[in-house]
Amino acid sequence: MSAKPDAADAAKAPAKSKKMLIIIVAAVLVLVLGGAAAFFVISKQRAASEDGEEVAPTKAAAHADPKAPPAYLPLDAMVVNLADPGGERVAQIGITLEVMDAKSSDSVKAYLPTIRSGILMLISQRTAEELLKAEGKEKLAADILQVASIPFGGGEDAHEEETTSTKKKKSKPAPIQYPVVGVLFSSFIVQ
Repeated sequence: MSAKPDAADAAKAPAKSKKMLIIIVAAVLVLVLGGAAAFFVISKQRAASEDGEEVAPTKAAAHADPKAPPAYLPLDAMVVNLADPGGERVAQIGITLEVMDAKSSDSVKAYLPTIRSGILMLISQRTAEELLKAEGKEKLAADILQVASIPFGGGEDAHEEETTSTKKKKSKPAPIQYPVVGVLFSSFIVQ
Protein backbone atom coordinates (compact mmCIF):
# COMPACT_ATOMS: atom_id res chain seq x y z
CA MET A 1 0.00 0.00 0.00
CA SER A 2 2.86 2.37 0.51
CA ALA A 3 3.65 2.35 -3.22
CA LYS A 4 0.36 4.01 -4.19
CA PRO A 5 0.75 7.20 -2.04
CA ASP A 6 4.28 7.75 -3.37
CA ALA A 7 3.01 7.67 -6.95
CA ALA A 8 0.22 10.16 -6.13
CA ASP A 9 2.66 12.59 -4.46
CA ALA A 10 4.99 12.34 -7.44
CA ALA A 11 2.13 13.25 -9.81
CA LYS A 12 1.09 16.30 -7.71
CA ALA A 13 4.59 17.76 -7.52
CA PRO A 14 5.03 18.25 -11.30
CA ALA A 15 1.53 19.79 -11.55
CA LYS A 16 2.36 22.39 -8.85
CA SER A 17 5.70 23.20 -10.42
CA LYS A 18 4.07 23.67 -13.85
CA LYS A 19 1.55 26.12 -12.37
CA MET A 20 4.31 28.02 -10.60
CA LEU A 21 6.39 28.10 -13.79
CA ILE A 22 3.43 29.48 -15.78
CA ILE A 23 2.83 32.19 -13.15
CA ILE A 24 6.49 33.22 -13.13
CA VAL A 25 6.67 33.32 -16.93
CA ALA A 26 3.49 35.42 -17.08
CA ALA A 27 4.84 37.87 -14.47
CA VAL A 28 8.14 38.24 -16.34
CA LEU A 29 6.25 38.77 -19.60
CA VAL A 30 4.12 41.53 -18.04
CA LEU A 31 7.22 43.27 -16.68
CA VAL A 32 9.01 43.08 -20.03
CA LEU A 33 5.98 44.45 -21.91
CA GLY A 34 5.59 47.27 -19.37
CA GLY A 35 9.25 48.20 -19.68
CA ALA A 36 9.05 48.14 -23.47
CA ALA A 37 5.98 50.40 -23.42
CA ALA A 38 7.69 52.87 -21.08
CA PHE A 39 10.80 52.89 -23.27
CA PHE A 40 8.68 53.50 -26.36
CA VAL A 41 6.84 56.46 -24.78
CA ILE A 42 10.03 58.05 -23.47
CA SER A 43 11.89 57.64 -26.76
CA LYS A 44 8.93 59.11 -28.65
CA GLN A 45 8.93 62.18 -26.37
CA ARG A 46 12.68 62.62 -26.82
CA ALA A 47 12.39 62.33 -30.60
CA ALA A 48 9.56 64.88 -30.63
CA SER A 49 11.58 67.35 -28.57
CA GLU A 50 14.63 66.89 -30.82
CA ASP A 51 12.50 67.52 -33.93
CA GLY A 52 11.27 70.78 -32.42
CA GLU A 53 7.73 69.59 -31.82
CA GLU A 54 6.05 70.83 -28.70
CA VAL A 55 5.55 68.16 -26.09
CA ALA A 56 2.77 68.79 -23.58
CA PRO A 57 4.35 69.79 -20.27
CA THR A 58 3.35 67.99 -17.13
CA LYS A 59 1.75 69.87 -14.28
CA ALA A 60 4.90 69.48 -12.18
CA ALA A 61 6.95 71.25 -14.87
CA ALA A 62 4.55 74.16 -15.21
CA HIS A 63 6.76 76.74 -13.54
CA ALA A 64 9.41 78.63 -15.45
CA ASP A 65 12.65 77.24 -14.04
CA PRO A 66 12.44 73.46 -13.66
CA LYS A 67 15.35 73.49 -11.18
CA ALA A 68 13.72 75.97 -8.82
CA PRO A 69 10.71 74.93 -6.77
CA PRO A 70 7.45 76.74 -7.49
CA ALA A 71 6.31 79.52 -5.22
CA TYR A 72 2.89 79.49 -3.62
CA LEU A 73 0.69 82.41 -2.67
CA PRO A 74 -2.10 81.42 -0.26
CA LEU A 75 -5.22 83.58 -0.30
CA ASP A 76 -7.49 84.14 2.68
CA ALA A 77 -10.42 81.71 2.85
CA MET A 78 -13.47 82.99 0.99
CA VAL A 79 -17.07 82.50 2.07
CA VAL A 80 -19.45 83.06 -0.83
CA ASN A 81 -23.22 82.76 -1.33
CA LEU A 82 -23.91 80.38 -4.18
CA ALA A 83 -26.35 80.82 -7.07
CA ASP A 84 -28.74 78.15 -5.77
CA PRO A 85 -32.45 78.99 -5.64
CA GLY A 86 -33.29 80.54 -2.29
CA GLY A 87 -29.74 81.79 -1.75
CA GLU A 88 -29.23 79.69 1.37
CA ARG A 89 -26.20 77.68 0.17
CA VAL A 90 -22.68 78.97 0.79
CA ALA A 91 -19.18 77.79 -0.08
CA GLN A 92 -16.08 78.29 2.00
CA ILE A 93 -13.07 77.87 -0.23
CA GLY A 94 -9.38 78.20 0.52
CA ILE A 95 -7.28 78.88 -2.56
CA THR A 96 -3.53 78.86 -3.05
CA LEU A 97 -2.09 80.26 -6.27
CA GLU A 98 1.00 78.61 -7.75
CA VAL A 99 3.25 81.25 -9.27
CA MET A 100 6.35 80.87 -11.44
CA ASP A 101 8.82 82.06 -8.83
CA ALA A 102 9.19 84.30 -5.77
CA LYS A 103 9.69 87.39 -7.94
CA SER A 104 6.39 86.71 -9.72
CA SER A 105 4.71 86.39 -6.34
CA ASP A 106 5.40 90.07 -5.67
CA SER A 107 3.81 91.16 -8.94
CA VAL A 108 0.74 88.99 -8.26
CA LYS A 109 0.40 90.51 -4.77
CA ALA A 110 0.06 93.95 -6.36
CA TYR A 111 -3.07 92.76 -8.22
CA LEU A 112 -4.46 90.58 -5.42
CA PRO A 113 -7.61 92.68 -4.73
CA THR A 114 -8.58 92.47 -8.42
CA ILE A 115 -7.88 88.74 -8.54
CA ARG A 116 -9.85 88.06 -5.31
CA SER A 117 -12.80 90.04 -6.63
CA GLY A 118 -12.82 88.09 -9.86
CA ILE A 119 -12.63 84.79 -7.96
CA LEU A 120 -15.52 85.81 -5.69
CA MET A 121 -17.61 86.69 -8.74
CA LEU A 122 -16.82 83.31 -10.34
CA ILE A 123 -17.75 81.31 -7.26
CA SER A 124 -20.96 83.26 -6.68
CA GLN A 125 -22.17 82.24 -10.17
CA ARG A 126 -21.85 78.52 -9.41
CA THR A 127 -24.42 76.25 -7.79
CA ALA A 128 -23.74 73.78 -5.00
CA GLU A 129 -24.44 70.91 -7.39
CA GLU A 130 -21.74 72.13 -9.79
CA LEU A 131 -19.16 72.59 -7.05
CA LEU A 132 -19.76 69.20 -5.47
CA LYS A 133 -18.72 67.38 -8.66
CA ALA A 134 -15.05 66.83 -9.52
CA GLU A 135 -15.62 68.29 -13.01
CA GLY A 136 -17.09 71.42 -11.42
CA LYS A 137 -14.04 71.88 -9.21
CA GLU A 138 -11.69 71.39 -12.17
CA LYS A 139 -13.66 73.90 -14.26
CA LEU A 140 -13.58 76.38 -11.36
CA ALA A 141 -9.80 76.00 -11.05
CA ALA A 142 -9.38 76.62 -14.80
CA ASP A 143 -11.65 79.67 -14.62
CA ILE A 144 -9.76 81.03 -11.60
CA LEU A 145 -6.49 80.61 -13.51
CA GLN A 146 -8.02 82.60 -16.37
CA VAL A 147 -9.23 85.35 -14.02
CA ALA A 148 -5.79 85.52 -12.37
CA SER A 149 -4.20 86.19 -15.77
CA ILE A 150 -6.50 89.15 -16.63
CA PRO A 151 -4.41 91.80 -14.80
CA PHE A 152 -1.38 90.64 -16.78
CA GLY A 153 -3.04 90.86 -20.19
CA GLY A 154 -4.59 87.40 -20.34
CA GLY A 155 -8.05 86.15 -19.59
CA GLU A 156 -11.04 86.24 -21.87
CA ASP A 157 -9.19 87.71 -24.86
CA ALA A 158 -6.68 84.84 -24.77
CA HIS A 159 -9.53 82.31 -24.64
CA GLU A 160 -11.22 83.94 -27.67
CA GLU A 161 -7.94 83.83 -29.63
CA GLU A 162 -7.60 80.12 -28.86
CA THR A 163 -11.09 79.35 -30.17
CA THR A 164 -10.62 81.37 -33.38
CA SER A 165 -7.24 79.80 -34.05
CA THR A 166 -8.67 76.30 -33.67
CA LYS A 167 -11.45 77.14 -36.11
CA LYS A 168 -9.07 78.51 -38.75
CA LYS A 169 -6.30 75.98 -37.96
CA LYS A 170 -3.51 78.54 -38.24
CA SER A 171 -0.09 77.92 -36.79
CA LYS A 172 -0.09 78.39 -33.04
CA PRO A 173 1.73 81.41 -31.66
CA ALA A 174 4.05 80.74 -28.74
CA PRO A 175 2.00 80.56 -25.54
CA ILE A 176 2.36 83.54 -23.23
CA GLN A 177 3.45 82.61 -19.71
CA TYR A 178 1.55 84.50 -17.02
CA PRO A 179 2.83 84.69 -13.41
CA VAL A 180 0.05 82.47 -12.03
CA VAL A 181 0.57 78.94 -13.39
CA GLY A 182 -1.73 76.88 -11.16
CA VAL A 183 -4.66 76.94 -8.77
CA LEU A 184 -4.79 74.69 -5.73
CA PHE A 185 -7.66 74.29 -3.28
CA SER A 186 -6.55 74.14 0.35
CA SER A 187 -10.14 73.76 1.63
CA PHE A 188 -13.47 73.31 -0.06
CA ILE A 189 -16.69 73.28 1.98
CA VAL A 190 -20.17 73.63 0.52
CA GLN A 191 -23.06 74.07 2.98
